[in-house]
Amino acid sequence: MRKFTNQSTEKPEFVERVIEINRVARVVKGGKRVRFRALVVLGNEKGRVAFGLGKAADVSTAIAKAVTAAKKQIIPIFIKGTTIPYPIRTYYKSAAVFLKPAPAGTGIVAGSSMRVVLELAGIKDVVGKALGSKNKLSNTVATIKALSMLIDPKELLERRGMTAAKPQPAGKHK
Repeated sequence: MRKFTNQSTEKPEFVERVIEINRVARVVKGGKRVRFRALVVLGNEKGRVAFGLGKAADVSTAIAKAVTAAKKQIIPIFIKGTTIPYPIRTYYKSAAVFLKPAPAGTGIVAGSSMRVVLELAGIKDVVGKALGSKNKLSNTVATIKALSMLIDPKELLERRGMTAAKPQPAGKHK
């Protein structure tokens, strides 16, 4: 009897998802040279996310290149519970992305590449809208840019040299 010990039940640190695979061609003297471009999003579902783009002669190599590119640019994001702390809108080229916090149990209400990025970032409840462009690459970059801009509101107040205001009791206005 042989025992297999190299089988691991551990979960990998990062989950990777392929968003898009494009066939791109370059015209050369002998005809067209065909390559593949892969767009991959990488995340640990606990507040770290990245995207990568890879080009190669075959699909599997393009995906591998995209994953290594993504591992080099992983960013941490701020998550408040299961959602984001405040609404945010960002732009990247012609893509505009709007993200809004949602109550617990709402889930991810967003489409296409935006949904994948939010899932892999570890955000459970959020409403998002991609405006201006249907380009998956631009929407992915805009979503990651929006998530990277999120900071803790307490840290924002500290940067501005302010303290958090205490809420006034109802009916006691000055």
